[in-house]
Amino acid sequence: MQQTIHFTKMHGTGNDYIFVNVSECSVEHPQELARIWSDRHEGIGSDGLVLISTSEDGSFGMRIFNSDGSEAQMCGNAARCVGKYLYDNGLTRQREVLLHTLAGDKLLHMEIGADGQVECVEVDMGCPIWCDKSLLNTSDGMLCDGEVMVDGRSWRGTFVSMGNPHFVIFVDDAETFDIASVGAKLESADIFPERCNIEVASVRHDGSIRMRVWERGSGITLSCGTGACATVVAAARTKRCARSCAVDTDGGRLHIRWREADDHVLMSGPATKVYEGHISIP
Repeated sequence: MQQTIHFTKMHGTGNDYIFVNVSECSVEHPQELARIWSDRHEGIGSDGLVLISTSEDGSFGMRIFNSDGSEAQMCGNAARCVGKYLYDNGLTRQREVLLHTLAGDKLLHMEIGADGQVECVEVDMGCPIWCDKSLLNTSDGMLCDGEVMVDGRSWRGTFVSMGNPHFVIFVDDAETFDIASVGAKLESADIFPERCNIEVASVRHDGSIRMRVWERGSGITLSCGTGACATVVAAARTKRCARSCAVDTDGGRLHIRWREADDHVLMSGPATKVYEGHISIP
């Protein structure tokens, strides 16, 4: 008898994932299923697959697999959706829950709407990491407003890890920037041994930021929560913007606050359920 899996399709500012509660059903070979189910023509269609797990201590966990099957350490947009999934499905009545990820534990705070369901989630993303020789192939594992060479061309940007690697490039007009070709090349540049997420961003006159993203393992996505966080801290560190500002992605607006007291980055934004259904294991 062919096994079927219950799934929920959700998105955070357009960054869409397939969510499966593995406490209800086991999922073997998630890397392969992520590739098959994420196909937008022959599958469900998504930026990846997220597995949600529960713990006896009342905390929860998530694993993220990109559309190419590679496993990601963290995704802020997916984390917000997990918070909505847990609360709206009655898996918790707490408005604050701890979420275990490969990038460490993240605290989720849910804002409940008039209909009793989650409208917005704030995620404590922890502290930005500026130095990591495992993710950045430089002598000191750092790159702040420095250059990366690809195909004989130099790109100036800042490396930030939010549990996953980001290279943020500031340009005059992110709207018209050719993120498709540049992102594909930079993602796999030799300086990034584990590949890298690539953001291009423009700081506006009102202090907000327009950002577009090429996600490692997924390509162009409408939004990236960790990328928005990395962009704000890179902009603030290079004195381009304040430590708290709005970031407009292709899929919507996120609010990022880099707290000075403890260096933590807080991200808030919407989480939306699209639909749910069942799919057969191929």
